[in-house]
Amino acid sequence: MNNNYDLLIRNATVIDGTRAPRFEADIAVRDGKIADIGSLKNAGAAQVIDAGGLIAAPGFIDVHTHDDRLLFSDPAMTPKASQGVTTVIAGNCGISLAHSPKDGQKTPPLDLLDGDGAWFRFPSFGAYREELAAKPAALNAACLVGHTTFRVATMDRLDRAATPGEIAKMREMARESMASGAIGVSTGTAYPPAASAPTDEIIEVCRPVGEFGGLYVTHMRNEDDAVLDSIEETCAIGKALNVPVVISHHKTVGVKNHGRSTETLALIEKKMRAQQVCLDCYPYIASSTVLRDDRLAQSTRIIVTWSKPHPEFSGVDLDEVARRLGVSQKEAVEKIRPAGAIYFMLDEKDVQRILSFDETMIGSDGLPHDAKPHPRLWGTFPRVLGHYARDLKLFSLETAVYKMTGFPAKRFGLSGRGVLQAGAHADITLFDPNTIIDAADFKNGSAPAKGVHTVIVNGAPVWAGGKSTGILSGRLLTRG
Repeated sequence: MNNNYDLLIRNATVIDGTRAPRFEADIAVRDGKIADIGSLKNAGAAQVIDAGGLIAAPGFIDVHTHDDRLLFSDPAMTPKASQGVTTVIAGNCGISLAHSPKDGQKTPPLDLLDGDGAWFRFPSFGAYREELAAKPAALNAACLVGHTTFRVATMDRLDRAATPGEIAKMREMARESMASGAIGVSTGTAYPPAASAPTDEIIEVCRPVGEFGGLYVTHMRNEDDAVLDSIEETCAIGKALNVPVVISHHKTVGVKNHGRSTETLALIEKKMRAQQVCLDCYPYIASSTVLRDDRLAQSTRIIVTWSKPHPEFSGVDLDEVARRLGVSQKEAVEKIRPAGAIYFMLDEKDVQRILSFDETMIGSDGLPHDAKPHPRLWGTFPRVLGHYARDLKLFSLETAVYKMTGFPAKRFGLSGRGVLQAGAHADITLFDPNTIIDAADFKNGSAPAKGVHTVIVNGAPVWAGGKSTGILSGRLLTRG
């Protein structure tokens, strides 16, 4: 018997991340990589897992996170490991800890990462990378840096375009970040600190992204009435930089825009013929971000997720907050800010249409530091697998796994990830296809998912038996 393997998974049903049909096999792991897949009856290992009745898939890649701080404050990465995620893409929506601005935590939406400011202490991406190397987490991370963070660190006023001198400073921040291992720059022009940035500013700040072969990832300027114009701007930026574009958490916001995903996806498909464009989506009809009064008319319901001056309103509907304060909802927003909220303003048919689109990846957009988080933080991937693939049959399980493994690994340039093949890194998730489902909901957003058996990162089990193993085997990943 060959006992040279570190880990052996027996009797698995393998979905390999390529969209190929599932097959039965054993998986052998040595030195953090997959050594062999097939019928390995005579093999032995230091650790053996019987995966009878379970799916073995590549570890899920959460392509849209705000986990920059969670990698340090909860290195077990419990909300993500518990649902089968092995790699997170951090630094989205223009927000990152790297290139920390002085007093930046006071500027929404940077306060989504840290409202008190203790974590805004990384003067460069290199400094952030060094701390992550010294204090690894359970999961892998690939990191974007944020244009909004650059702006807050550089400019005295954010309600205007940057000057040539300020653009030059931000461009150097982008260059340092890319040279130090960032995979691209993200923008969040939907938020006030970056809304005043014209297209030309973004292009000039992001020039190093093209020089280093990175990605342009964006929470677009508009996701409601002017969503088509925003797609045009996004693609124009990608073309000017000659880089791949990722449209973050694609949606069409507000009742009067329900159904418009037919238009947006048609435009994205047209753009794909001339340049590399793809998108991500979360499987819910509610979004979540900082509390803003411009979302009142677009939402059928709003739940407060946190409030700095009024923490007692965390988890309470905004109309109830207004009733208790004896004011209008708009006045309530002003009284309890800075705060966060969940907004019910999407249409289920749009969600399903976007999820089904071939070029859509899965991203949670979870906010790990909210007192009462949106359930997407804990439930995104099991919800896609259980609710949409198994129960609604929106697509096959093979397609669902591909959207969260092989496809994002290819689009984000994560070499040797996202597939179960000999020679690939051993990021593996074992789950029960009959029971996997999200348990978190809008009353309890922090309930661990059901049906996730074991999660393996770089050959080491980090989640098993419904809890963290304490092993911190994650790495910082770079493109290629």
